[in-house]
Amino acid sequence: MDDRSDREDAALRRTSAAMNASEVDVWFVREVLPLEAALMQFLHHNWRNKSEIADLRQDIYERVCQAAQIQLPRQTKAFVFTTARNLLIDRVRAARIIPIEAAVDWETLNVAMDAPGPDRVILAREELRLLQAALDRLPPRCREAIVLKQIEGLTRREIAARMGVGEETVKMHLTNGMRALADILYGEPEDLRRNA
Repeated sequence: MDDRSDREDAALRRTSAAMNASEVDVWFVREVLPLEAALMQFLHHNWRNKSEIADLRQDIYERVCQAAQIQLPRQTKAFVFTTARNLLIDRVRAARIIPIEAAVDWETLNVAMDAPGPDRVILAREELRLLQAALDRLPPRCREAIVLKQIEGLTRREIAARMGVGEETVKMHLTNGMRALADILYGEPEDLRRNA
C-alpha cells in the first residue's frame, strides 16, 4: 500500500513539474525576454570582459528559470536584475582578484534598476541634444517621416496617410533620413557638436 502511494506521489510530482515547466516557459517568454535589452545594457555597463556577456546572460536566464520552477516571482524585473547583480558579485568573488572597476562599481550594482544615475542622465541629455541637432539638419520631409516612425511609432501606411504621400515615398524618406542621420552622427561628430 505504501509502495503504491509513493509511486502515485512520484507520478503526481512529475506531472506537476511538467506543468510548471510549461508555465515557466510561457512566463519566461512573456515577462523575461522583453527585459533582454535592458539586461544586456546592465551587463555591458557593469562587466569589464565584454566577451563573457552572452554567457552571463545565459547563466542569469538559467538561474531565473530554476527559481521560477519553484515559484514565479511577483516582480519579474526586480527579480531578473537582482539575479544579474548577484551573479556578477559571485563571479567577482570567484575570481579572487577584484578588478579596480568592480570595486568602484559596487554601488552601481546595488542601485535600483529604474533610476538612472546622474552620469547616465547627463550622457542621455547629451545624446538627445546631439540627436536633436542631427534631426534639425535633415530635409524637412525626411525629418517628419523619421519622427513619425521612430518617435510616434506610426506604421508606414499611417505615415503615408498623415504626410499625404505613398508608402514607397515614405520608405524612401525613411531610408534617406536614416542614412543621413548615421552620416551626421557618426561621420562628423565634432562638426555636429560645434554647430549644436
